[in-house]
Formats: sequence, C-alpha cells, structure tokens
Amino acid sequence: MHTLMTSGALIAATLFAAPLAAQDTPETPAVPGVTAPPMRAADLVTLPRLGAPAVNAAGTLAVYGVTTTDPDSLTRSTAYYLLDLTKPGAAPVALDFGMTAASPAFGPDGLVYFLSDAEPWDGAGEIDRVWRAALGADGSITDKQVVVGLPDVAAAGFKLSPDGKRIALWGAMPADCPDSGCGDVPAKHLPGPGSGRLYDGADGFYRHWDQWETPGVHNRIMVYPVKDWDRQAHRQGEQDGVPAAGRDLATALVGDAPTMPFGGGEEIAFSPDGKTLYFTARLADGAEPGSTNLDIYASDLSGAAPKLLTADNAATDTTPVPSPDGRYLAWLAMARPTYEADKLAVQLLDLKTGKRRNLTEATDLSFGSLAWSADGKSLFASAQKVLDTPAFRIDPVSGAVTELNLMAGNEAHIANLTPLPGGRALFTRDSLGNPAELFLSDGMGQARPLTDVATTRMGAHASIVTRRFSFAGANGDTVWGQITRLAEQTGPIPAILYIHGGPQGSYNDSWSNRWNPRVVASQGYAVISVDFHGSTGYGQAFTDAIREDWGGKPLEDLQKGLEAALKLDSQIDGTRACAMGASYGGFMVNWIAGQWPDRFDCIVQHDGIFDTRSFYYATEELWFPRWDFGGSYEAARDTYEKWNPANHVDKWRTPMLVITGEQDFRVPYTQGLQSFTALQERGIPAQLLVFPDENHWVLGAKNSLQWHNTVFAWLDRWLKPKDGQ
Repeated sequence: MHTLMTSGALIAATLFAAPLAAQDTPETPAVPGVTAPPMRAADLVTLPRLGAPAVNAAGTLAVYGVTTTDPDSLTRSTAYYLLDLTKPGAAPVALDFGMTAASPAFGPDGLVYFLSDAEPWDGAGEIDRVWRAALGADGSITDKQVVVGLPDVAAAGFKLSPDGKRIALWGAMPADCPDSGCGDVPAKHLPGPGSGRLYDGADGFYRHWDQWETPGVHNRIMVYPVKDWDRQAHRQGEQDGVPAAGRDLATALVGDAPTMPFGGGEEIAFSPDGKTLYFTARLADGAEPGSTNLDIYASDLSGAAPKLLTADNAATDTTPVPSPDGRYLAWLAMARPTYEADKLAVQLLDLKTGKRRNLTEATDLSFGSLAWSADGKSLFASAQKVLDTPAFRIDPVSGAVTELNLMAGNEAHIANLTPLPGGRALFTRDSLGNPAELFLSDGMGQARPLTDVATTRMGAHASIVTRRFSFAGANGDTVWGQITRLAEQTGPIPAILYIHGGPQGSYNDSWSNRWNPRVVASQGYAVISVDFHGSTGYGQAFTDAIREDWGGKPLEDLQKGLEAALKLDSQIDGTRACAMGASYGGFMVNWIAGQWPDRFDCIVQHDGIFDTRSFYYATEELWFPRWDFGGSYEAARDTYEKWNPANHVDKWRTPMLVITGEQDFRVPYTQGLQSFTALQERGIPAQLLVFPDENHWVLGAKNSLQWHNTVFAWLDRWLKPKDGQ
C-alpha cells in the first residue's frame, strides 16, 4: 500500500529539522581537525528524498513528492507538495489527499490525477486505480472520484493524452487475455499437484533481476476513455478498454510494454491529438535473454495490432516523444544489438513523409533523456560528459548539439528536465555534496533553486571537498578521477579506492543513496574514485575499450589513478588503504585480491563475480556476458578464464568482507558464497553479510543501515589505529 503524510506542520518539521538519530547506530568517531558533526549512516538513511516533478500544461504549477524515513521505525512514506512556478520564492504547499496517493499528474482539465489503492466502495478491494480531484491553491484536495482501474490487476502507472480524452494504464496481465481482466487465469508454470514451478525453454526469461517469472504474464497497456466512473461496468470488466498490443490474439504483440523491470511512463507517449499511442516494447520469446532489441510501436487505438516503427534496428529503441504539432517522432536508439551500453543517439522520424534521420550521429554523446521544447523548435536531452551530466539543446533541422549552462560552477547531475512554455525549464540537480533539489531556469540560463528538501540539513554536517583530477592511464589515454574527503580534516587520512559497477558506468559528480562517497568520507577517509577504461561520459570508444579486457586496462587505470591521487594530496596516507566495489567493482576487488594482493589492508566486495564460468550459466540477461566477453562461455572460454578471479585464489591474502543479496539474479548470491569459501579455506580474515530480501542493490532502510554499519566497522578494524597504538 502507498502511504501519505497529511499534516502540513509535521511535513515542514521533517523537511527542515536538524539531523535525526536512528536506532542501533554507532556514533561516528571524532575526526581530527573537524568541528561540525560528520555525516553518519543514519543521516544518509533518513535524509528526505525528492521525487520527479509533475507540471501542468501552462507550466505554472508543479507537484513533487518527498520521501521521508522515520528515524525510529525506519519506515518510509511520501508526501506531496504544490509549488507556484510564477512566484519567485513561493513556499511549497503540502497537499492533503486524505487517502493513499502516488504518481500525481496534471490533466488538461486542471484536475490532478493520481494512483490510490483506496476502496471506491466497500468490497471493491485495495488495489491501485486512477483517481482525480480538484486541486486548491491552499493544497486542498476535493471532489475525489475514481477514473478507471484494471479489473483484478493493480495499475502500475498511467499517462493522460494531451487532450484529456484518453488515459493509458499498464500492469501485469496474461498475454492471452482478450481484455483487461482474466485475474483467475491459471498460471501455466504451476501445473501441480506440488509446489514446483515448471518452465519451458521457449518462454524466455524464467527469472529476471529479482523475481521468478510467470510465463505468459507481461506488462500490458490498456487505453480507456476518460469519463465518469461506471461502477457496474467496472465490476463486469466492460470499461471500453483498448489493448495497445491489439485485441486479436493471433496478431497481437506479445511482450512487455513498458519494458521490465525498469521501464515506465517515459516509454509511453500520446500524439498531440490523442489518437495515437507510441510505446516501447520488448518481445517475449526464447531469444529474449540474449537480446537488447527494444522497439517503438504505434497503436491507432482501434484494437488492431500496433505498427512496428523500428523494424530495421535489432538494437535498443526507446523513449518515444512526438513533436507538439504531431509531425515528428523522436526517440533514442542504439546501433549495435546485444550491447546494453552502446551510444544512445537521437532519431527523428517525419510521420508525414516516412523519412528518418539520426540527428546526433556525429556527436559522441550518449543521451539519457529526451523532450521537445514547448514551441517544437528544439529537443532537449541530458548526457554524461566527463564527470558531469549536463543538459543539451538539439536542433531538429541541422542536428546541431549545444551544451546548456544551467548551473553556476559544475553542472554535476541534471535530471528530470522538463521544458516549459516561454523558454523555461524545470529540472532536478544533485551532486556528490548534496542530494537532489528542484531548479527553474528562465530562458535556459542559469537556474534558481525552488526547494530545500535536504540542503539545510546537509549544511549542518561537516563539509566535504571533492577534487577532480586526470592522469595518463592505460595506452596513455586521459583518465579522470575524484578525491572526496572532509574539508577540514588533517592528515594522515586513510584511503578508500572506490570502484564502480557497470562496468560501463561512472562515479560522476552525483548523489547516491547507496555507495555514497560523502558518508564514507565523513567517517574519516579519503575516497578515491577512478573512471577507468569502460566508463561512460568519455566517448563511445572509451566505453567500448573494456570489452574482452575486464582485468587489463581497468586495473592499470586503477593502479595509476591511486598513485596519482596520493601525489595530489599529501595528507592521504597510502600505507593505510582499502578497496571497495560492487557488481563489476566486486569482480575487480576479487581480481585485485589475486593480481595486486599486497596493496590493500582490506577489501569490501559486494555482489561481485568470483567465477566467470559459473556466473555465465547462472545469470539471466545473457546478452551482457556474451558482449563483454566476446560470446558464450563455450564460444569464448579462453577470455572468460583469462579474467576469472577463481583461477588466482592461491594468491589471495587480503582480509575481505563479502556482501550479497539472495534475490540478486544478475550476479547470483552463490558467487559471494564461493568467495567466502575461498577465504575460509585459506584462513584469511573474512566476514559474510547476506540479505535474504535484497537484490543486486540494498534498498530497504533497515538493511541499508546494517550495510553501512557493517562496512564502516570493517574499514575501522583494518585502517584505524587500535587503542594504545
């Protein structure tokens, strides 16, 4: 169930209170030279979190959510606020829905639409449906009524057409269901009489990310007219819903739309006149675990099978956005099949002539979001560039790409970019030093802050300083890194080598609720991160350079980067150092244990690959190892074994903390068990932390606190002086 805090006074107190305490949290020890209280794990876990904003069509009002964590129970809830964008300095107004609420959005009728699992009548059941209500300037929510729901299925999300006449809902439903009900269709993978799950190789994923699959059940989009709720029609499952995949089961699209497990509303868009729905889908078949082929489809909402618009591309096509006049459709596309980290280029289709162009083919940037300006004369997108994620303007005629300067100083990480009428833009910005806040730019110039969700609270903690540096890495290429430490701390400062996952990723200048450099630095350490070959934000060739070279150039970059950082800051004590990494970073610390065994005092390994062979046969998204290692294990055995940490355990001697989640199907938890067994066999000091209810990430508040406390205790054990020393 969704929860909502409704007391304005309580909300305000939560937003602007001093740092909170949490149960069972060790005190952060005093740090030499630092007077203000350093940030603790409890402070990170209970820090308010800003959600993505929703804006009305006129660009005058915004609604956004703030998720808070109770410091005692560590339970989380989300409250919503209304902000007047026409009044500089306007205070946010707390909204009182009077019921559970989530995912608010403005309709063209001026009403606010939202998901709620509240019962519209007794016996209807607590299941997410779309509601709407009138929104008062004082935050009042009145005239609430149900708009539509999916019989027997919780709505996972919704999107309104620009004209307000239609609404698209999506949720998990059987593919062979002609309409939106079928809640009583028996699951074919549960034949009985026992509890066993029976899977067929032709069905594709049998488990994905963190859940076992139900074959034949997929995310499906249903489109309904927006009209007064008909209680009897809802009960009978007769709501005039149109399946975007098509009604005829013989010709209908069978797959997930939005895509699973992370796709959402950004993969769905109505045409301006509301008569066409564009959406991203992934076909569900036996080839799915080895394919990155997402496609863009168009439904005319008649119930006919949707039209495939990207049949000529076997790689990823996603994020469709029609122009305000309906003439063009833009989206993001990769060029190389089976590669999940290929460059995302902006494609433009003239819907009148059928002509398609790659607008950013000549630009070595991989864009991660896309939106049209209100007047339709420009496209706006964000992309990683070195250690920042700035915003860019793209000319749909010439394809010219112009970097915007929306922030004074470093852009850091700009996200949720929403162009508004009048050349304005609303967006969130976060950095290594501060979590996300909401900003407004007039004329695409430097923006002003609109919110103070966490900034004041962060100001009560000891400040950090982050220094960017570059050096000549493998092949003499320029490699970038960052040093994050407390600003006032005096040395000697123990070092932490932070190694990012992906491996096509980056420890760029952005905030994270997991693996946060600021909270680690606040324990009295200097956090050194290096964007080794394979990292994103440095051009596609640099990203591609890790393929079939997992333990080669990246390790050389890390070795040279650590030495470069130590030379830059003489207060960092390189004789006391630990290495930490998750996912690919976890692989790398396992690799370091055998290839650089005398360098570190300790290692923290989270969800890391220990044995490339058993990993290949147990992971679920097979396109990933096949691309990075050059094929299947059978086809590229020599490459897998060349970079296999298990082949070098005879050289392991560094104490290691191993962390894993039992619901991690990307790097199954047995990889962590194998690492721990190898450590035990060799008598190396080791600990194993297993989360039964976490996946590849640690997301729960209590689990996050336990993760941090365990990691910090491990680092302190090996890096900080003992009593009397």
